[in-house]
Amino acid sequence: MTDTPTSTETTTAPTTTPTASPRAAWLTLIVVLLADAMDLMDATITNVAAPSIVQDLGVGDDVIPWLGAAYALALGSLLVLGGRLGDRFGQRRTFLVGLIGFMAGSALAGLAPTAGALIAARVVQGTFGALLIPQGMAIMAATFSKPMLRTAFAVFAPMLGVFAVAGPIVGGLLIDADLFGLAWRPIFLMNVVLGGIALVLALRHLPAVPPHRSVRIDARGSALLGTALFGLLFGLLTGASQGWGPVTIASTLLGGALLAAFAIRQVRTPDPLLPRQLLANRGFTSGLVVGLCVFAGFSGLMYVISLFFQLGLGYTPTQASLNLIPLTIGIIAGSGIANALILSLGRRVVLLGMLTTLLGTGVLLLIVLTAGLEATWWQNLIATSIIGTAAGISFNSVFNTALGNVQPEEAGSASGSLSAIQQVANGIGSALVTTIFLGNLAAGTIPAMTITLVIILVMAATCLLALPLLPRTAVMLED
Repeated sequence: MTDTPTSTETTTAPTTTPTASPRAAWLTLIVVLLADAMDLMDATITNVAAPSIVQDLGVGDDVIPWLGAAYALALGSLLVLGGRLGDRFGQRRTFLVGLIGFMAGSALAGLAPTAGALIAARVVQGTFGALLIPQGMAIMAATFSKPMLRTAFAVFAPMLGVFAVAGPIVGGLLIDADLFGLAWRPIFLMNVVLGGIALVLALRHLPAVPPHRSVRIDARGSALLGTALFGLLFGLLTGASQGWGPVTIASTLLGGALLAAFAIRQVRTPDPLLPRQLLANRGFTSGLVVGLCVFAGFSGLMYVISLFFQLGLGYTPTQASLNLIPLTIGIIAGSGIANALILSLGRRVVLLGMLTTLLGTGVLLLIVLTAGLEATWWQNLIATSIIGTAAGISFNSVFNTALGNVQPEEAGSASGSLSAIQQVANGIGSALVTTIFLGNLAAGTIPAMTITLVIILVMAATCLLALPLLPRTAVMLED
């Protein structure tokens, strides 16, 4: 979850002369915003919906981590590949295929009769989302004039922040509204409506960019990465929740081996998913490590806060979503702070974000330990506002600082890699942290929340160790 343009640079679009008129530019922007709204809301919408989903489907809490992880891992592991497919076969065509597939996956999720079918549908959503998301901004970059592109970014970046945190809020309101007696299902079915509007506009107004036939695609590397991530996460999740038996150990070891095979292939193949010169850039690779830690920590923390509100404090989905609004406001405020300071302070803004993270998590831990299940709305407001501000500062500053030493011709691949890391981290973080919380829930909500928050504090403190390796200066993605 971020309010930086996560879809802008997953691909290097072929050079064309900007031709879009102002009217076409705004219509294209609307289409891209609708696509990103569906993606970002779906990445977080199960944060509030998870308890209602497992109760309605009659399954155990061990399903909860997979509701978000299945989507994020499919999207993150295929995002860079999706950008390359757009270059190879044309961004407009790939966008339309991704949009139709995403709508189909959303319909399958909304109509899923079982938890297994729902998780499979979430994988379908993430897979087609990886085709959809990289294309919109690539089209804009190739067809808009520079002033139009600047204007688009000025609108686009803040809206991404709103979409990213709107998921749980919209989800809570829809569940309690119980539209047509469908309970949680409209949180996915609404994508069919939004996607239908986007599809009509895209067919009529989305400009085409000529395909770049010389682009080569490393399908084997993509398969290795996706399988490795699934193996690792499956092993870690099942091991944490059900114990370390032969299957979980084998899955984890296989995932690690496949990840090593992927790394070897990236060194040897003539067409790696990530340019080798980027891996040799210490500042950028440090940014990947810090980004993985930051995004995993925040995605897990935000998921667990929502679960604590419902399973611990007894909030309804609507009450939980309303209590997350300060988090939303904090993210927007934190993004503004980061944007104002990043060029002058560089990586010190990342430090500010991490220190604010420690403060916010510490305040929430203090509230849990002192007020427990009697925590009031204003106490939650203080903690979530600080955490949201920390998230806004951290998300923006990590992206912009990691690109500080990257050459202009490498910026597209670098930004795409950061976006993919973000999605993978969202899946890993939300899944692992939630598993820890749910695994300790038998001892009581307060002990479970305490252990989880301590682990989050350790993760945030660990991130501090890598900060001196980041580039001192930063760039602004909007430029």
